[in-house]
Amino acid sequence: MTTVEAKLEAARADLADRTGVLVAFSGGVDSSVVAALAHDALGEDAVACTAKSETLPAAELADARRVAGEIGIRHEVVEFSELDSDAFVENDEDRCYHCRTMRLGRMLEKARDLGIDTVCDGTNADDPGAGHRPGLRAVEELDISSPLLAHEITKDEVREIADRYDLSVADKPAMACLSSRIPTGLSVTEDRLSRIERAESLVRQWGFEGFRVRDHDGLARIEIAPDELERALEIEFVESIRDPLADLGFDHVTLDLHGYRTGSVSPAAAESDPAEPLVEDVFSAEYPSSND
Repeated sequence: MTTVEAKLEAARADLADRTGVLVAFSGGVDSSVVAALAHDALGEDAVACTAKSETLPAAELADARRVAGEIGIRHEVVEFSELDSDAFVENDEDRCYHCRTMRLGRMLEKARDLGIDTVCDGTNADDPGAGHRPGLRAVEELDISSPLLAHEITKDEVREIADRYDLSVADKPAMACLSSRIPTGLSVTEDRLSRIERAESLVRQWGFEGFRVRDHDGLARIEIAPDELERALEIEFVESIRDPLADLGFDHVTLDLHGYRTGSVSPAAAESDPAEPLVEDVFSAEYPSSND
């Protein structure tokens, strides 16, 4: 038995000892693997639950429904609004903590309604060492079970297990919520979230897989994965994306030549690598006036 097989069996056995499990389910590879393991171990006593809010793109909710169908697990959707929280809207360095606390709180409420004692999430063994992750504090405080973390299953092993289950999301890039596109300190609003979602939908139509559209309060900064960046430099893409993004309310549209980087609008992430530009640097240069 390989190491991955041993971890997989241990996680499945752990879940089988529960009377029922509700999986906090985004439809990403981590939560999908937990859902597949839970369904394997508990059958109808396992439930996948997705929290719908302004920060979840509609395409991601559709994806979650589709992947739950692949697994065969019962799928529930609960609704809440992060924008009800002043602390979340303020968008400080603990934004993800406030979001995760509310999101998992709704999961716990749904689990109680269904008579389920255990709520699981998709935190994997690599997550605690992956930089600034305030959301993990909420997982600990709310006593959420993390089978992948508990059994030391890394991100690469998660993808291997997803392949074993023949899940279509095995190679799916990480997808953070829409608020992660807004620089720390700039308030999160429904208008900003909406235009980010529509902007990213336009970029996605070009077939890009690893990308973000960062909203710097009037400036759209498009980040494309380094291995896809060459296509983004083609004039056809530039000309086709510029005016539609302007129509969404962006005064300026830029392509970030650093390429896509997770957490690039977080000061904490930038400080961890001095070579990375801080968010404020986008605005710090003295640009020529319109008369020049």
